[in-house]
Amino acid sequence: MNWNQIFLMRQELFLTIVILLMLIADILVSDKKALNKIAIALFALQTVFGFFSVYEGSLFGGMYVTDSLTFAFKNILNIGVFLIVLQSASFLDKNLSEIKKVGEFYIILFSSLLGIYFMISAGHFLILYLGLELSILPISALAAYELYNRKSSEAAIKLILSAAISSGVFLFGITILYADAGSLYLKDMNGNLSLTYFSIMGMVFMFSGLAFKISLVPFHFWTADVYEGAPTAVSNYLSVISKAGAVFILVVLLFVSLRSMVDIWKYMIYGITVLTMFVGNFFALRQQNLKRFLAFSSIAQAGFITMALLSVDRLGVSSIIYFLAIYIFSNIGAFGVVEAVALKTGKENIDDYKGLYRTNPMVSLVLMLSLFSLAGIPPVAGFFGKFFLYTAAASKGYYALVFIAVVNVTISLYYYLIVVRAAFLRKSEKPIPYFKSDIYMKTSLFIVTIALLVMGLFSPFYEYIYDISNIVNF
Repeated sequence: MNWNQIFLMRQELFLTIVILLMLIADILVSDKKALNKIAIALFALQTVFGFFSVYEGSLFGGMYVTDSLTFAFKNILNIGVFLIVLQSASFLDKNLSEIKKVGEFYIILFSSLLGIYFMISAGHFLILYLGLELSILPISALAAYELYNRKSSEAAIKLILSAAISSGVFLFGITILYADAGSLYLKDMNGNLSLTYFSIMGMVFMFSGLAFKISLVPFHFWTADVYEGAPTAVSNYLSVISKAGAVFILVVLLFVSLRSMVDIWKYMIYGITVLTMFVGNFFALRQQNLKRFLAFSSIAQAGFITMALLSVDRLGVSSIIYFLAIYIFSNIGAFGVVEAVALKTGKENIDDYKGLYRTNPMVSLVLMLSLFSLAGIPPVAGFFGKFFLYTAAASKGYYALVFIAVVNVTISLYYYLIVVRAAFLRKSEKPIPYFKSDIYMKTSLFIVTIALLVMGLFSPFYEYIYDISNIVNF
């Protein structure tokens, strides 16, 4: 193995160095606030470093693979994590007197991202499973990071139990498929699977394990409680980065490993897509707490994402990746505003946001753009993301499903407008007073705003995603 081969893993290697440097800084630096700046600087270098020239190939006998698509998707995740790191710095600065473990927060967060890296580049189920475990176990610890908050501890317990069950189910499904196919390589499994009840059972178990991570109905029960109890930055990470990584590997498994079973799993995807959209949207209508509100919103968004799986072609892959990139910015923007308000006032309910525009117009505008993007209202980027998802489903004749999706978009628009109405049109005798966020939060929300306004109108970005969406020989 030469340096060129080792350099195929340069993003993983550099992130490992970042983790080690954070560990050393945590030991040597006495000023805990300085650790925020160190973490931001190191991960900014990680994000920039990821955009250097693409290397394609495989390592360890094909167990680790990288190509243009995995390379680009890791960069998308890096940008999302960088924004979350900025928002986390605001949270840690505010709660430094209660939470003195600043360095550990970033070490654990980056360790989870490292697991997602390996999961995305997995060419073998062993690497996939190890990456999956490394991605979820650290974030379970972060869910309990507010040591004096009972809800935070409860969220961590629910997350770790759900993760343990889903991992066991996923591993059992892999075992069954291995027994049938005789190989644990993702590409080799496709041609060796027999369409028997035994292999179908393995496929169902494996899908169910990933469905927990993505919060697809009926595997979503942990989501709202965990999002509400965990620190907002952690909920943000779970809703976008962790979910995006699981969606990516689900695409690979269905389109590569289980492609020969498409006539079976497409009916399962169809039913779960419809169920996820309706359950997520109708439960979001009932929420007052904004973190629970965004939790059910993210469940509904997962339903829209799985709709494009039914195309089983390059258009489906590119539509999902493109939508995930936009969804990351949209959700980070919404959660960022919730965190900014909560850090200054401790308020998280929709009614608390009445009159927010009159006292904090810029924060309100970021919230409105983020929610409009999640709803799919033009010309914000989310409209174009959903449009390509519809196109992918319609290209294979799933017009009824597209109609159901449009109905659900209408429902989601109603509850997103409830929040916008509270902030812009409703009055309150005691509105949230004017406040100034720190430079970290301001930078994060500014980047989100620019991205939401530009990404939908920047067609070369989608064209680039489409050109590299070649995980299968379509």
